[in-house]
Amino acid sequence: MATASPSVFLLMVNGQVESAQFPEYDDLYCKYCFVYGQDWAPTAGLEEGISQITSKSQDVRQALVWNFPIDVTFKSTNPYGWPQIVLSVYGPDVFGNDVVRGYGAVHVPFSPGRHKRTIPMFVPESTSKLQKFTSWFMGRRPEYTDPKVVAQGEGREVTRVRSQGFVTLLFNVVTKDMRKLGYDTGPLDTQGVSRPSPAQGFPQ
Repeated sequence: MATASPSVFLLMVNGQVESAQFPEYDDLYCKYCFVYGQDWAPTAGLEEGISQITSKSQDVRQALVWNFPIDVTFKSTNPYGWPQIVLSVYGPDVFGNDVVRGYGAVHVPFSPGRHKRTIPMFVPESTSKLQKFTSWFMGRRPEYTDPKVVAQGEGREVTRVRSQGFVTLLFNVVTKDMRKLGYDTGPLDTQGVSRPSPAQGFPQ
């Protein structure tokens, strides 16, 4: 009996929010969430999470190590709106208030396999010196009401931001039934197993 051809493909992602470099700050924690298109739906795992607080390592690197796990599976009918992971890093200011220390976003890698990504982070800036002083005095730095705006283009051009820090992510990506639906995820080897390819083939 012939099996019915699949109508959806699966994207399985696991890995970890590995570490960060924020030379000016310590005792930071990280939140993550996924942003994806209308045709996408999570079928297993967690779409968002919040890590433990970590302190800088005592060696020369002064890395902030979280090793915070990511594990989620999506299904979709087309690659438009391919998932992005949005990161927000928080830590205490001089008054002990939790303030944002960085936002960043990156697409989940398109090709199956193991991938490492280092994401440059940024923070919103006050638009005037008075706002800057007020936000410092009140202990309230500018931040986005919804971090998911970081992964979207609309309205971003009017936001003033400043680069600050890096976060390193580790991804293990597995796809299922993409080739059967006509999407090329990389060259086939002799066993017919798809291998990671530098050619991505999907629009960002």
